[in-house]
Amino acid sequence: MKVLLSAYACEPGKGSEPEIGWSWARQSARLHETWVLTRTNNRAVIEAAIERRPTPHIHFVYVDLPQRLLFWKKWPGLLYLYYYLWQWMAYFKAKKLHQNIGFDLVHHSTFGMYWLPSPLVLLPLPFIWGPVGGGESTRRAFRAALGWRGSVYERLRDLAQWLGSLDPMVRLTARRSVLTLATTNDTAERLVKLGCRTIRVISSVGMDAEEVERLPFNPRKPADRFRVVSTGRLLHWKGFDMAVRAIAQLGDKVPGLEYWIFGNGPEHKRLERLAQELGVRNRVTFWSKVPREQVLARVAECDVLVHPSLHDSGAFVCLEAMAVGCPVICLDLGGPALQVSEETGVKIPAVSPEQVVRDMAAALLKLAQDPELRSRLAEAGRRRILQSFTWDKKMDILQEAYSGVSPPPALPE
Repeated sequence: MKVLLSAYACEPGKGSEPEIGWSWARQSARLHETWVLTRTNNRAVIEAAIERRPTPHIHFVYVDLPQRLLFWKKWPGLLYLYYYLWQWMAYFKAKKLHQNIGFDLVHHSTFGMYWLPSPLVLLPLPFIWGPVGGGESTRRAFRAALGWRGSVYERLRDLAQWLGSLDPMVRLTARRSVLTLATTNDTAERLVKLGCRTIRVISSVGMDAEEVERLPFNPRKPADRFRVVSTGRLLHWKGFDMAVRAIAQLGDKVPGLEYWIFGNGPEHKRLERLAQELGVRNRVTFWSKVPREQVLARVAECDVLVHPSLHDSGAFVCLEAMAVGCPVICLDLGGPALQVSEETGVKIPAVSPEQVVRDMAAALLKLAQDPELRSRLAEAGRRRILQSFTWDKKMDILQEAYSGVSPPPALPE
């Protein structure tokens, strides 16, 4: 088939949304002739990646707003306005392409937020939407502990979700989608209310099978220490403060206890102060700018990854940890809850901050005292990645999705 794929964010090796856009584009091109709408600032990296690893049947079409508007992307609110306008420019480009090429279907992959529309749904083609997420919200019981900046952020996020649900274009995108891929059950519930006809819940993230095989893997760590690790941007909703509190609760119960945090962000100083106040600053090490390859090598040296995110649609970090033999402790929320199983880690119910800290400390203590359990979880995690979370496996999902599409309902005259 001839597939038109929209991937505003599309950049190999970048992680997060750019990695998702790039990976879905490559998988689509393995199955069908694929044209990818993206931005020029991704071009150099994309072309270098294709030169290293040729991908037949893929064609990139670069679309950009006027140069004078580029500064909008530096500000969160204006970024979404820039993206919204870019989507319309991409639609008009796609309309001309369709006249010359004659696509069989159109697939919107990034940005993957359910409350932002895709004007490509106006094309007279079967439209696949997703994976889209963003339907997760921080639970009320946790908001009081976020600080004023975090509270403001969460209120603005709630507002964006609400306004998105009122946008006629979002509702049209939902109703005319022949298949919507949702990253979490929370997002799926919101998509039902928007009018989506067919929804499938799948994780938006994956890993390259060849990369997994190349990564260091050591399920048995030294017995003279117990090293806990977290990676990611230091943001209020990542929940790293609860991890620091759990480390403090363990006290001297775990000899050789260490907590490594990889990442930068506005919560850095607050986390340092918290560790100092709780008397565990000597146990907590902050690593700032470390290349991804080095981070993965360090994570492979650790005994447990803690990822207490309050709302996360994807979470590459959980997959990467399992791939290098590091069991995962996460909250039973969002994307991580779909990735982590009882065989590969521990999922903690999210009732209140105090309960999460208490349960997290108990889970850490159990794992610290049982190296055989850690080894079993590590082995199972690696197997789970190779069996269910490689991009090759997602190609099967994509093939099924593409082969089952039918034309959308006709637009009113």
